[in-house]
Amino acid sequence: MLDLFIKGGKIIENDYIFKGSIAVKSGKIVGITNTDIKIDAANVIDASGKMIFPGAIDCHAHLNDPGFEWREDFIHGSEAAAAGGVTTIIDMPLQNEPALTSSKIFLDKQNKIMHKSVVDYAFWGGLVDNNVQNIEELYKSGAIGLKAFLGPVSSDYSTINMGIARQALEITTPLGMVIGFHCEDYSIIKSYETKLKKENKFARSDYFQSRPVIAELLAVKNVIEMARESGGKVHICHVSHPEVAKEIKKAKNQGVNVTSETCPHYLVFTDNDMVENGAIFKCAPPLRSYKDKEELWDYVMDGTINCIASDHSPCTIEEKSEDKHNIWEIWGGISGIQTTFQVMFNKVVNEKGLSPTILTKLLSNEPAKIFDLYPRKGNLNIGSDADIVIVDPRRKWKITSESLFYKNKISAFIGLQGKGIPVTTIVRGNIVYDDGKIVGKHGTGCLVKAIR
Repeated sequence: MLDLFIKGGKIIENDYIFKGSIAVKSGKIVGITNTDIKIDAANVIDASGKMIFPGAIDCHAHLNDPGFEWREDFIHGSEAAAAGGVTTIIDMPLQNEPALTSSKIFLDKQNKIMHKSVVDYAFWGGLVDNNVQNIEELYKSGAIGLKAFLGPVSSDYSTINMGIARQALEITTPLGMVIGFHCEDYSIIKSYETKLKKENKFARSDYFQSRPVIAELLAVKNVIEMARESGGKVHICHVSHPEVAKEIKKAKNQGVNVTSETCPHYLVFTDNDMVENGAIFKCAPPLRSYKDKEELWDYVMDGTINCIASDHSPCTIEEKSEDKHNIWEIWGGISGIQTTFQVMFNKVVNEKGLSPTILTKLLSNEPAKIFDLYPRKGNLNIGSDADIVIVDPRRKWKITSESLFYKNKISAFIGLQGKGIPVTTIVRGNIVYDDGKIVGKHGTGCLVKAIR
């Protein structure tokens, strides 16, 4: 007897769509058929009129656990992920206490959260200014990659210089391990912050002056040249501007081993949203102009941008308060792990009239390949984990604070409306979210390590 049979939905894979059914046993996909057959299964889901996607992999999320749980933790963050069709979270190493920069901290974190998550998860390792000697042990622990900051960073996580980045690439290249870079030039940002503060400039628009496109572009160019020299794998996080994407496209065409991501907020919002509506829209790199936003879509569609990630960066309402903090002090991050799938579905399928297979590629298939989780994750093939999200393409939605599972129910995406939303999320054959409710047990989710 099968554990689960999902029948009669439209199966949306990376390069095809067909009406079919999926059979699941012992957490794996064991059969796929396009014929109407009767199956003996413990649980049957009728997906007629709905779309069946592979579960999304959010490759850039900050769940702040352990150490900063008042912002977010794996209980609330994983529930939000499940509600958003995310079946695997790749959690960032900062906004953790301590930051995940060694194999011991890796194990300690695993033990701390192992009973909390309703979805699967993997860990980024940290690359900071004093842990190059820990890279191989992080690799052996199963870290999905290393995350480094070239621009200013919050908490006690340190910015690295290009010398450390080059040393790290000398180690990671023969291992086949990817390094993800927050690409903004530290010196440009800090010099302009200092200048603007001295000039007593604390307006929302002043924040954009401190983080010009050239700061992102120069950092990306430096990373690309080091990747070219070493042959190593580099991943450019949260690309915000088409000029940056253009540079990545050129490098790809020249054979440089570079991949990239962008985020829903760079594809939906603009700098005017922050200027007019407040610091709930503050993030780094910052939002760009309407023209930039529209041109960035071209690089999503042509494959330059490999994946879309939330960069879920939660905080308390006080940390976003303009009454309590000036624009330089206000938390710079946007919560989005729950809303990425529905916002992108509405944008891609309804507004742009494009194929939903694009979502499979951007949210599942490509992240799995970049971060060494494929073919276990990121697809609907026999033998893969039964990580599945069922989407109702006709269901209308409006994002409200009450609809969010976050610990702090604030987000720049509140107020957005659209059509097409995850209604059922399945992790390794276990239904964890269904029709607006978390139905899976905390601890259902498990640590996933890179397949190397």
